[in-house]
Amino acid sequence: MNFELPELSTSDNQFGPHLNKIDNKFKEIPYSPYSKFDKITQIADFNNDLKEESNKQSTKQLKPLSKNIYGSGSATAFGYIHGEDEASFSLVDNKTSAKRTVALGRRQQQQRNNAQPAVRPTAQRTNTQQRQQAAQTQAKQQPRVNRKMGWKDWDKPNRIRDASVQVEPEWEKIAEIDFPRLNKLNLEVEEPTDVINYGQLYPYDRAFDRITTKNEKPLEIKDRVRYNPTTSVDPVIQKLANENKAKVFATDSVLSVLMTSARSVYPWDLVVVRKGDQIFLDKREGGPFDFISVNENAADPPMENDKETLNTPASLSFEATYVNHNYTTQVTNEQGKPKEFGEANPFASGDEPEPVASSVYKYRKFDLSLEESEEMDLIVRTELDAYVPGIKKKDPTPFITIKALNEFDHRAQGAGGALDWRTKLDSQRGAVVATEYKNNSVKLARWTVQSILAGAELMKFGFISRANPRDESKHVIVGVQTIKPRDFATQLSINLSNGFGIVRTIVDLVKNQPEGKYILIKDPNRSIIRLYSVPSNFDEAEETPQEKEN
Repeated sequence: MNFELPELSTSDNQFGPHLNKIDNKFKEIPYSPYSKFDKITQIADFNNDLKEESNKQSTKQLKPLSKNIYGSGSATAFGYIHGEDEASFSLVDNKTSAKRTVALGRRQQQQRNNAQPAVRPTAQRTNTQQRQQAAQTQAKQQPRVNRKMGWKDWDKPNRIRDASVQVEPEWEKIAEIDFPRLNKLNLEVEEPTDVINYGQLYPYDRAFDRITTKNEKPLEIKDRVRYNPTTSVDPVIQKLANENKAKVFATDSVLSVLMTSARSVYPWDLVVVRKGDQIFLDKREGGPFDFISVNENAADPPMENDKETLNTPASLSFEATYVNHNYTTQVTNEQGKPKEFGEANPFASGDEPEPVASSVYKYRKFDLSLEESEEMDLIVRTELDAYVPGIKKKDPTPFITIKALNEFDHRAQGAGGALDWRTKLDSQRGAVVATEYKNNSVKLARWTVQSILAGAELMKFGFISRANPRDESKHVIVGVQTIKPRDFATQLSINLSNGFGIVRTIVDLVKNQPEGKYILIKDPNRSIIRLYSVPSNFDEAEETPQEKEN
């Protein structure tokens, strides 16, 4: 058979066979435009594996083609798309160059071995050097992890905490909110108004401000009665609720935990009761609200199952609560002139075996409404601890709250990298305070919120250390720090608008539910809070047989 080329067109505007000279069966078939730089589809490439490495290096040096070249970016309708055909096709590796290199190396090694006697120690030393070089090369390739490893860090178990209250199967989950969503809530609230005040305040003893590590003072134990009843049990709140003074009622301890919930690590729970159109934020008696945590926000907090029973979270929490109660009582001067605030202590019956501690309960109203026509008032029971007497009669007398930071053992596990207060508190107080900011962020944030809610002008922090790190019953006062609550809130990045936004969100969730009892639980191992509907008899003490008979 003779093969003849068709006549090509000599036109400058057309490339390819002349349309008039093409057979009729090819006239209606279009052809895709292409340029000299277009890649024509391949049928088979048996050298693709061999050229893969060289192509990677060559493509890095080549400049990309211009997108303006005619036909370079258009899709071809006649290109053969190779998919499963080549995927099932395999080739035998024919890389002879690598084999030749290895064979040449073996021959040279054999010649060297024949020329010199084999010495086993030298071979071992050579293998050791090779392993070291390989390890160094692998270390360079692996990414570095900026983490300080401690002694037996690999042997530390995972921290799996138990919930503060066990969730029953019949409980109905209403909502679940994670901490990132809580941090985005916001509600601007105006300054509160005082509804009613109770109690009396003693002056603060200024002599404690001069305490240093060189003239430390022992912590005394004074038997004083201090009341902290929950919201629904408070007789004053019950009276205000009957008078319909507000829609929401709470205490400063409960409200501070809710407003700083996004900082919490340890589990907690909060009981919410809806009666009609009123909502009460309560706590469980003997729950986490009655105790103070220690190093909750530390990178390596105290271990729950520590062999040393002195430094477990439960024992440290009990110790911190005990220290705070005694320190607040010791630094107030009961021989001074007290300041009366309205009526007497509403919780004291008069037949207590010990005298009542210095404290004033201020019931303050906050407006949580979103619109002018909406009524959503919040009444909070706040507390003040003492007042600072002026040097002169005309000097102002600011009201203060008193708290204590305790040191158990800076060398023990769970100390959070704290410095030794006995040697560093006077010379490096800023570093000591910064470490407390880091390890006890949630505790300090709650105390700050409580002070702001109560309208305190100052906060007095006492640094309390163990007289002996192995004895949790004896403590000494090694220093005192004075700070303004508003300034302290700025240092801790506390946003009160965010806290009130969290409160309003929880109130709206319960307001849309029927009357009953609910519980808000912080997940023990995750940054989530959950709201459940619980039976009406939840958290009610069972009556004894004698009480039932009466």
